[in-house]
Amino acid sequence: MEMGGCGNLEKKTCATVEPFGTHSHAIVSVVIVNFNGGPLLVETARSVLSSILPIEVFVVDNGSTDASLLSLHPLALTDRRCQIIENHANLGFARAANVALERTQGDYILLLNPDVVIKPDTLARMIAALAAYPDAGMAGCLLRNSDGTEQAGCRRSVPTPWRTLVRVFHLDRLFPNHPCFRNFVLTQQPLPETPVFLEAISGAFMLVRRKALENVGFLDEKYFLHCEDLDWCMRFRQVGWKILFVPNVEVIHYQGTCSKDRPILVLWHKHSGMIRFYRKFFRHQYPWPLMILVMVAVWTRFILLAGLALILPQESREPDGRNQEEVAIMSTTAQEISVTPPAAGSGKDTVEIDPMLVIASVEADHPYQRSS
Repeated sequence: MEMGGCGNLEKKTCATVEPFGTHSHAIVSVVIVNFNGGPLLVETARSVLSSILPIEVFVVDNGSTDASLLSLHPLALTDRRCQIIENHANLGFARAANVALERTQGDYILLLNPDVVIKPDTLARMIAALAAYPDAGMAGCLLRNSDGTEQAGCRRSVPTPWRTLVRVFHLDRLFPNHPCFRNFVLTQQPLPETPVFLEAISGAFMLVRRKALENVGFLDEKYFLHCEDLDWCMRFRQVGWKILFVPNVEVIHYQGTCSKDRPILVLWHKHSGMIRFYRKFFRHQYPWPLMILVMVAVWTRFILLAGLALILPQESREPDGRNQEEVAIMSTTAQEISVTPPAAGSGKDTVEIDPMLVIASVEADHPYQRSS
């Protein structure tokens, strides 16, 4: 993708971006939340500071006990664009990110993990893509693992309770051609050639318009770690903003760097976040017996993965920091949503006999319903 180029979701004229040299302030405010990020924190910061755009960088440290923050100080002293905010305690990702979000001045805000390395033109190309789609409030790019493979989660659908049950019980294998039982593993599907709208992107790289941020608000601080990105995507969609995935722009995400020494605690926060996510957005859409079943499935999954974390050695983990069994279990829904909703009578399957399949059909067509 060339600078200023764009792909098409619909036929439209590619928008242009104001020449970068005309700006006297930061175009992009980059927020990096760090907790024991190791040497990769400095590499991430340097990659961001090498951007061809005017930027400002906020590194929020959640009480790291390694040398990552100490290693970053010389860079911050020599480059005024890099500012360090020390919390002296682990406040959680969302709360720490919000501390920096309040200080940002850029027209765009990028939430970036401390183990993601970008290129000098990454932000410029992402902004050019966003400029072509003014109804997109957030954009993500293609995340690759250190071995070059596509990282699960960089393009995905929302893991609703129904979709979670489909995944857990492998219902997609029983009904491979039914639209309500689609395979959740998007890495088995070809990458789109042009930008597409998705239901959700990864929180490791989230580029947000300031106008959209002011409309939607900051991250929900009741999530400590994980699922706050899905929550944000839901809230963006609820107020009418779309989520853009740009496959032509790639970055490397060394996933798991900050959590490799605390796998069980991270799993706890991840599953606690899932429970909050389900209760926040879906408790009024599902019968309570199904919600209980989902909660039991979530905590059963936590117990299984925690047991595996105790048994499996570090060497058995994937390049992105997860063990092989977790890769299989963690694969979430990842079907792309259509830009134009299907017309009535377009052939979509709807089943009116089984209430659970009715819910599934509604989710397939309209996955974002405002919770009351």
